Amino acid sequence: SRNAILNTEARSVEAEVLSRRCVMMRLADFSYEKYQKALRQSAGAVVIILPQNMSTMPQDIVQQFMELEPELLATETIVPVYFALEDEELLSIYMQTQVSSSSQGSSSAAEVLLHTATANGFQMVTSGAQSKAVSDWAITSLEGRLSGSGGEDLPTIVLVAHYDSFGVAPWLSYGADSNGSGVAILLELARLFSRLYSYKRTHAGYNLLFFLSGGGKFNYQGTKRWLEDNLDHTDSSLLQDNVAFVLCLDTLGNSDDLYLHVSKPPKEGSPQHALLKELETVVADQHPDLKFSMVHKKINLADDTLAWEHERFGIRRLPAFTLSHLESHRSPARHSIMDMRSVSSSLEGAGEATAGPHVDLAKLSRNTKVIAETLARVIYNLTEKGVDGDLEIFTEQMQVQEDQLASLVDWLTAQPRAAQLLDKDSSIVNTLEYHLSRYLKDVKRHLVRADKRDPEFVFYDQLKQTMNAYRVKPAIFDLLLAVCIASYLGVLYLAVQNFGLLYGFLRRVTAPRVKQH
Repeated sequence: SRNAILNTEARSVEAEVLSRRCVMMRLADFSYEKYQKALRQSAGAVVIILPQNMSTMPQDIVQQFMELEPELLATETIVPVYFALEDEELLSIYMQTQVSSSSQGSSSAAEVLLHTATANGFQMVTSGAQSKAVSDWAITSLEGRLSGSGGEDLPTIVLVAHYDSFGVAPWLSYGADSNGSGVAILLELARLFSRLYSYKRTHAGYNLLFFLSGGGKFNYQGTKRWLEDNLDHTDSSLLQDNVAFVLCLDTLGNSDDLYLHVSKPPKEGSPQHALLKELETVVADQHPDLKFSMVHKKINLADDTLAWEHERFGIRRLPAFTLSHLESHRSPARHSIMDMRSVSSSLEGAGEATAGPHVDLAKLSRNTKVIAETLARVIYNLTEKGVDGDLEIFTEQMQVQEDQLASLVDWLTAQPRAAQLLDKDSSIVNTLEYHLSRYLKDVKRHLVRADKRDPEFVFYDQLKQTMNAYRVKPAIFDLLLAVCIASYLGVLYLAVQNFGLLYGFLRRVTAPRVKQH
């Protein structure tokens, strides 16, 4: 919805008449049918109330809402749709509104009239300007590199992760697993390989190029512009030379499954095939609990949006993969406000089922180690050197730091990262740039703005509003009150009139008679 202004009376979805009313629904009671009922009756607004702690919600309710989010986004409506986190005051308003609305189904008209007249109502009001398109918005991407040793025409491995999040409500889009997990892994890989590249003995003959892309949830706009800048608008770029492969990291914070998504199966003897084989070796010899497989899907240029980020590179004929614990790009977990870092460590440690997607630190750390070991085996050519697959490189002082990953995920999910909220001066962008600068060289920013004549994306403002709830009596209360006052005055008038007549009659009856002589 592009509308934001609201000034109307609250009703629960159970009420028979919702026209020009603010319809309130809790997540536990939400369904697409109820939402459509509000739209069909031209409701004034819809408010969906979310629990403060999503892990308390049953898994089936969260899963149902995640599957409905694409439908909510695809349904264009002029009805403002608000999401609010539940607290005591909002719950009280909801409960009173629900009682008032349910009274319409009482058995007698007199009961309905009486309850309607005496019930408390709430007028929901927002103040602010109507939503409008934001012009000249810049999406920021970041790159940094570790240069290889041993010559100029070295092969380059590109590691990519998009850092923005997405959901039906931008201010509630925290993207813990998608793609906070991918960003955390990329930053940890930058730390690990910067240490390896700082020693002459372990300085490999590969360039490592790290890229944090913006606008990933908007058809990978940051990656698209970065490729254009490097392949079309410059004469010297690592992407123009000897690219071994591009590895995109997407949603890797959970599950015991790992999928390598490819647009074209790698040819035997190629660096891409070496990556595939080394992944299989590391998983089989070091992490037998992990199930690894390759998923082949051709790029469908007829689709409005690409399935995975590696397809942006595939279109430009660069060999690329996406590594994820999701088997399908259609998984609702990739675009949901349910993707939060709201699960306690006790639940993680106990392995209990929790509501919605979340990040399991132990599995995030394991996946980071799998990727690091695989890359190390590729760049140091360990298989051809006869090194066993169970030899672990990242141990002791070089091990993956789980507390570092935990800190990164906690920071990334402490604030929403929707692309509409992150301009080039955002604290998130500045902090990501700082992290890259600690470990990498030549850290740069790349900006992408929508074409003014034919924009590929348009962002709108007024994504967050303050809603005031005023306690009011319904209009019928004023009507009944006026009737009661009029009736009272009428009765009083008649009583006074009748009292005057009665008094005059009594005076005539009781007056003394005078005899005439």
